[in-house]
Amino acid sequence: MMRILALDVGEKRIGVAISDPLGLTARGLVVLQRSSKEKDFAAIAALVQEHQAERVIVGYPLSLDGSAGPQAQRIAHYAEALAQALEVPVELWDERLSTVDAERVLRETGVSRRRRKQRVDAVAAAAILQSYLEAHRNHSLEAGP
Repeated sequence: MMRILALDVGEKRIGVAISDPLGLTARGLVVLQRSSKEKDFAAIAALVQEHQAERVIVGYPLSLDGSAGPQAQRIAHYAEALAQALEVPVELWDERLSTVDAERVLRETGVSRRRRKQRVDAVAAAAILQSYLEAHRNHSLEAGP
């Protein structure tokens, strides 16, 4: 199987998660401070190379009704530009409520408010990636041998 990198792109930070080699689980990897697209893309490309990722998933912040609002449109443009900068496929993936879920998990596990702020983006990226992995695993099981 291949490793997959996932991104939770925010205004100030980008949460990054990576899958295990079997594509079963996701874990938060790092939080990148955003600066310019060029520097962001260079940092992401370095992570793709370092972890030998064969695909990048970008969290797509759809509205609760499934529509693509202004933030989703910005992320779609960001993902298109990122795809031009990388040598691996870039795919959008629905991230509705991923940050809310990440904050809840961190709060329930007793992580302090200060540490939550530092980790929430990577945990949200892991939630996005885990959702992607499970959907594709279920699709593979339904398709059968």
